Amino acid sequence: MTDQKRSPYGLALLLAILIFQNNVRDGRGGAAASAASFVRTSGPRFVMNGRPFYANGFNAYWLMYMASVPSERAKVSTAFQQASAYGMNLARTWAFSDGGSSPLQVSPGVYNEAMFKGLDFVISEAGKHGVYLILSLANQWNDFGGRNQYVQWARQRGQSLNSDDDFFRNDVVKTFYKNHIKAVLTRVNTITGVAYKDDPTIFAWELMNEPRCQSDLSGATLQAWISEMAGYVKSLDGNHMVEVGMEGFYGVSHPDRERFNPGNYVVGTDFITNHQLPVIDFATIHAYPDQWKSGSSEQEQMAFLSSWIQSHTQDCSQVLKKPLLVAEFGKSSRSSGFSTAGRDALYSTVYDAVYSSAQVGGSCAGATFWQLMVEGMDNMKDGYEVVMSECPSTAAIISRQSRRLSTVPVNSINGVPTVPSSAKFPKRKGMSMNNVTSSAASTPKVKT
Repeated sequence: MTDQKRSPYGLALLLAILIFQNNVRDGRGGAAASAASFVRTSGPRFVMNGRPFYANGFNAYWLMYMASVPSERAKVSTAFQQASAYGMNLARTWAFSDGGSSPLQVSPGVYNEAMFKGLDFVISEAGKHGVYLILSLANQWNDFGGRNQYVQWARQRGQSLNSDDDFFRNDVVKTFYKNHIKAVLTRVNTITGVAYKDDPTIFAWELMNEPRCQSDLSGATLQAWISEMAGYVKSLDGNHMVEVGMEGFYGVSHPDRERFNPGNYVVGTDFITNHQLPVIDFATIHAYPDQWKSGSSEQEQMAFLSSWIQSHTQDCSQVLKKPLLVAEFGKSSRSSGFSTAGRDALYSTVYDAVYSSAQVGGSCAGATFWQLMVEGMDNMKDGYEVVMSECPSTAAIISRQSRRLSTVPVNSINGVPTVPSSAKFPKRKGMSMNNVTSSAASTPKVKT
């Protein structure tokens, strides 16, 4: 091939055709999709319209906030436009911001309509661009209020609480949280006119971002809370899947699996037991070897990553019989010895695991990297961000994964892929909107 420049019009036409073909293949029709377009599970697979669904996507915690600021709203549209152009079909973002200066929930049951309209816009734009959404309903960490804000609200109502872990135990706190669930699920979108609980653009509800309960390492406290809250979500919404939001740490009920935890770390979660609940539709893991194995070589970190994904894929296939989503992964440019090549190798390792699983109808059915940003967001960068125009090699790997997953052979009769003939870990992620007065006025916060 010569070095002659391609026509931009030809490239645009080709891109439009590819996007159209992808939307036809997976049966999506954006926000106007029929009830048949809700993604479900069938054993260890996601299915949509009776065919396997494979996810390639991104995290963008900032979408609701940016959409609530008229001068910044275009960044949300740009993010979804870019995601669609690179073949991505799933985004994970926050449907919470509790207390503080820029809240969604100002106080228990009291909401900021401007912020809610921002979330309306996010859902509308995602539907327009053929991108499903995982909406997380609360935060383990203090960013955006988190468990701590709920506990503070309960103390203001006279409750005597010992720690933030009482979020999972106290009846007043649990009522506050259930009320938030109901407010979000029954919200009628001011743009589309569709209630959130009836909108097929939403892929799943996430109970909490990275729940932990270190005051009860047995996992029993979280198990009871998950069962109660997931059951409540299901009582309001029979359309959507529910997932916990876990990082993937194994618990004491399966001591043989604890060896896969980084540093044998136990945080009060129990990956297998927590996900065995019938009200939980699929499992998630997160993967940050640059932080969890920070004292190890890059080769050792990559070996851990492969083992981490493989062990959970095996558990989902053989024990849980539910799909697995690698819901967060990344490598920080602020890590010692960072290189773009190292980040690309990490992305490739995750994507290869997903693709290999998809080829044989396995349980590892998708991945969403942390995190997508667009140009003009330098003040919000956390080291893990991928700005497509600034990261061409990483963007190419993301696009390649979308293409690969779109061509996995499928048996159209039973929806099972046909095997080809050849056969305490702080994360610097996110910025608290409680400290934001404009899009240019904050620095990232460390999750603790």
